[in-house]
Amino acid sequence: MLDFFGSIGHAIMVPLYYAVSFVLVGIHKLLSTVLDPAGGAAWVLSIVGLTLVIRAALIPLFVKQIKSSRNMQLIQPKVRELQKKYGHDRERLAQETMKLYKDSGTNPFASCLPILLQMPIFLALFRMLDQASKKGKAHGFLNEELAKQFGDSKLFDTIPVSGTFLNTGGVTGVMVIAAILVVAMTATTFLTQRQLMSKNMPADALSGPYAQQQKMLLYVLPVVFAVGGIAFPIGVLVYWTVSNLWTMCQQFYVIRNNPAPGTPAADAKAARDRAKAERKGLTLETPATESSVAVIDEKPAPARQQPQRQTKAQRNKKKKKR
Repeated sequence: MLDFFGSIGHAIMVPLYYAVSFVLVGIHKLLSTVLDPAGGAAWVLSIVGLTLVIRAALIPLFVKQIKSSRNMQLIQPKVRELQKKYGHDRERLAQETMKLYKDSGTNPFASCLPILLQMPIFLALFRMLDQASKKGKAHGFLNEELAKQFGDSKLFDTIPVSGTFLNTGGVTGVMVIAAILVVAMTATTFLTQRQLMSKNMPADALSGPYAQQQKMLLYVLPVVFAVGGIAFPIGVLVYWTVSNLWTMCQQFYVIRNNPAPGTPAADAKAARDRAKAERKGLTLETPATESSVAVIDEKPAPARQQPQRQTKAQRNKKKKKR
């Protein structure tokens, strides 16, 4: 059974080895024209280049993730209404909730796609670096000569790229660099999640199951990365830290320029737009609320004419005519 799952895992990883090593070796070849090909700087910058290429390729998925996350925020009031209405019937609640997701075009799992797709790439890079340093093993386009060079490469001529916080090889600098990268990786993970919750979530979405899930991720993910990070090679820590920085900057750009309605980010963008218009001598109309529209559009009703009072003689005369 173990051999069966091992063969499946190998079949999945082999294409990844070729894809990752193709980009890594290609960038390394370009950098070798100006840097020492055996030096740690060339290989670390190659890992940075690999990260940027992968994240650029994942931009369409990131856009889908942002849209899904925004929809999840905006439909939270409706989700809570369903919970109040069908809280006693879990099966009906699940059916109605899935129907709401479908009608609003929301996929609750889309927000996990970028990180889920990165994990196999992360694992491939980890195994390539680990096995290159320990065995000089070739993977994909990373032949034995390059694998040995990759595994033996050192930053500042002393710090091995394959070193970890737990396995310093007797070099104190490895622990220092690894600790800095682990802290950076943890901090960027926390700040990215915090940025999303504090700037791009409506007030009514800050309660309920979805908000609780986001709060849990806010604190759990950094802890997971911090605990796992002490066992990652420096090269892998570089990959994940750069990836987190990309995510944070990309998310900042999207939230700043295309915020979800009813969020602090949307209010901030409206204020910037008004200030920009004022500098150009223009005036932006403040969007009217439903109540103000009702007051503006409502026309005064015509005054009701009171019937004229008639005397008794006039009433008798009117009856004779009939």
